[in-house]
Amino acid sequence: MKQIMSVLVENKAGVLSRTAGLFARRGFNIESLAVGETEDPTVSRMTIVVEGDERTIEQVEKQLNKQIDVIKVKLLETDAATRRELILIKTNATQQNRGEVIDIATIMNAKIVDLSRATLTVEMCDRPERVDLLIDMLTPYGIAEIARTGMIALQKGADAIRK
Repeated sequence: MKQIMSVLVENKAGVLSRTAGLFARRGFNIESLAVGETEDPTVSRMTIVVEGDERTIEQVEKQLNKQIDVIKVKLLETDAATRRELILIKTNATQQNRGEVIDIATIMNAKIVDLSRATLTVEMCDRPERVDLLIDMLTPYGIAEIARTGMIALQKGADAIRK
């Protein structure tokens, strides 16, 4: 199972390295990691997606809570979180199929952000499953490059993770 973890940490040098090291030492794989400053410039939010069984997720949460720089760890349920991911996809686009690629981008509410004679670069920010669908739709045209940010997430509703 995939688990989304929202982790508030002190915004200072070395925190990301120590956190990633914790995962490496324990043999836990990080599927996605995004870090950014919060509304408080002294605090950063790490959105970490981890794959594992219930026991593994519990271990990860306990190990994170032991870290000095960690302020708070919150496990987010997929349907109780607003999730987004940004992707840039450079596709091969010939004169014959360029219109089809543009149509797919339009239908998916994506933008064409760069074009050349041979390629189109598509940008989309959406739920991870919609990002995956866009990749599936563009794969037959030939994907030259992909860059993905990793998931970011906030709990839905009025509840918030605060220090």
